[in-house]
Amino acid sequence: MTDERLRRRFQRRLLTWYRRHGRDLPWRRTRDPYSILVSEIMLQQTQVERVIPKYHEFLRKYPTFDALARAPVREVKRTWYPLGYNTRPVHLHGIARETVARYNGRLPDDERALRQFKGIGPYTAGALLSFAFKRDAPILDTNVRRVLGRVFLGPRRLKVLRGQKAWWDLSAALVPKGKAYDFNQALMDFGATWCMPRNPRCLPCPMKAFCKSYPLSLPSPPLGRGLR
Repeated sequence: MTDERLRRRFQRRLLTWYRRHGRDLPWRRTRDPYSILVSEIMLQQTQVERVIPKYHEFLRKYPTFDALARAPVREVKRTWYPLGYNTRPVHLHGIARETVARYNGRLPDDERALRQFKGIGPYTAGALLSFAFKRDAPILDTNVRRVLGRVFLGPRRLKVLRGQKAWWDLSAALVPKGKAYDFNQALMDFGATWCMPRNPRCLPCPMKAFCKSYPLSLPSPPLGRGLR
């Protein structure tokens, strides 16, 4: 799991794959922490296709932390509909109000401060640090765990690697210096569109030469759908 040559090989192949296959998503065209926060909260348990139109609508109505903080929470929940999981707009509204009150409308770029907000867990904090603040921070969600587990651990991954800390350590060890933004986006895209839970695209996979789980499915089917 910690072999330097294998890490570099994985990094190079994933970044090359991303340059060819990465999705063109609206929140990837900005480094604005507020816009990225909105996208990350919306993407929790919701498919990309459903999030895109609501993301544009939400930012048109509430373009800044200040605009969102001044809006009544009931109105924010109505705007959020029909994404579901109604605690998310409440949390986002609370983050906006606290950001305005405590940080003059600027989201802090410190992991500990970010984790103090209700609604920002370890994944969202890592995403904000790497996508909005150019930090070499790891991320870990279902897609990322699946990719790393398959490639580096194989079928016995749940027995080999126990506990959240071990998974976070593995993810952190793989982040290439200065390239966390592209690398983390690539991990999510790869898990969502190629290394899927069912019918992964094993045949054209650039990792198959060293993947501990290859082959999972042959021949590879067309692209499937999944979260993110």
